[in-house]
Amino acid sequence: MQKELFKIICLLLLIAVSSCSESITDKPVDNKAPNTFLFIDADENTELNQQKSRLKVHWWGDDPDGLVLGYFFKWEGLDNEWSFTTKNDSIFSLPIGTVDTSFTFIIHAVDSEGNGKYDNNISQNGITIGAEPFIDENDDGVYNDNEIYFDIGLIDPQGASQNFPIKNSAPTIEWNEASILPTESFPVITVGWGVDDLDGIESIVQINLALNDTTTFVELERSVGLVTLRTPDISAANPSFQILVNGSEGGLLPEELSNLKLDDFNRLYVQAVDISGASSAFIPLPDTAGSWFVKKPKGNLLVVDDFGNGENAAEFYTQSFNSIDGGSLIDKFDVLDVEGTNLPFPNITFLETLKLFDYIYWYSDSDPSLDLLTVSTQNYVSSGGKIAFSLTFRDSSSTFDYEFATLQNFLPVESFEQEEAINFLFPGANILATNQVQTYPNLSTESTIGFVHTFIPSNVATPVYNLSSSQVNGNIAVMNGAKSLFFIGLPLHQCNATEGSVNNLLRKVFFEEFGLTP
Repeated sequence: MQKELFKIICLLLLIAVSSCSESITDKPVDNKAPNTFLFIDADENTELNQQKSRLKVHWWGDDPDGLVLGYFFKWEGLDNEWSFTTKNDSIFSLPIGTVDTSFTFIIHAVDSEGNGKYDNNISQNGITIGAEPFIDENDDGVYNDNEIYFDIGLIDPQGASQNFPIKNSAPTIEWNEASILPTESFPVITVGWGVDDLDGIESIVQINLALNDTTTFVELERSVGLVTLRTPDISAANPSFQILVNGSEGGLLPEELSNLKLDDFNRLYVQAVDISGASSAFIPLPDTAGSWFVKKPKGNLLVVDDFGNGENAAEFYTQSFNSIDGGSLIDKFDVLDVEGTNLPFPNITFLETLKLFDYIYWYSDSDPSLDLLTVSTQNYVSSGGKIAFSLTFRDSSSTFDYEFATLQNFLPVESFEQEEAINFLFPGANILATNQVQTYPNLSTESTIGFVHTFIPSNVATPVYNLSSSQVNGNIAVMNGAKSLFFIGLPLHQCNATEGSVNNLLRKVFFEEFGLTP
């Protein structure tokens, strides 16, 4: 037994010695290139299906003996420049032409077994990539020694590729939420829309705008998303709309929108067209469930009703203007109810509506539409219009300063003579013409009026009326120096205790001072 054990031990020693005496001849294992794979979110048989020009591509790499550092990719048929990324997916917007086309996506994974130094040119397997990518910290466009770079190892010699036949998608367009037309308006309106395209907004090349007939339209640039339409001549045999881009006078287009029907129903249409000629449907405004009646102005005078309910104010002023000058204005003026008319984009549309008329009479209660007054008055007067106001202003500790600062933007008033208004001005208060304008008729209040302020006119205005009562005394009406703006801080329909006196005042202001002719 011992003899057998000895033989085994000797044999093992012999093997060990023999093994140690052999020279090492095996070579180290070479680095292996990674493999690249890709796919897209699409139906089966991608090669045969046309894709939208905006698509998402996914890829990944597998390195059998190391790590994948990143990927080089390019679009063949689009450009020949290689791009580097460490991501595994991206969304691409491919350009479309006038016809459907195709592009080939090529991508190669690279491993991290670089040579430890920055290379200005990489060329492997017949593929020239260019310089190694780096993080350009000082934005000088060249690699500096202290900057981080991607040390490129082996590049997948095969890579992965996919052909993408691109099918153009038609654009879409819709009216924006603010473009809600009133059932009735004068021939001025502002509307806007939004566009989209699965192929990218940049593929849209024009917007077509039509009125009543989609076979005739005006071509607008893709960037246009808001227009104001106004008629330059309401007496034309074939009236049309001027087009102001973004409601700006500087955006007035040379081409006009035809087919306007005055004193009739109208409908707008808009359409988007892309570079391939594909287009959205013409969408109407209002839709077929609504209607938009466009009124032709009766004359050059507009009465703006900014008064709340009650007191029969609307009836009073209609009767007053109908009876002036023996009825010469009957059916020759219009009324715009601010309270009852919701115009789209009012700050633009309202001013352009006022410009249809040479003369405005604006009356309100103690809560006038200050935003519209501020935006429109100065621009309206500077464009040659003439306007008369009959307004009072509510005040409180929280709103007085704001209201006063606001009214100074459009009225020739330096200051109020008292900060707090007279809450109730009782009947019988005298409203007397000043010495500067003795030909104006005297007035007298016939009912209780709330929120009355007297004021000091600015140095470019003439005081017209003084209010004289046991409660308050002071200036209550003013005319600017150019005789284009008249303001009285009382509701005139409550100042007609002497019957016919308000009619005489309106005739004096509009016919003599402003120069209105029927």
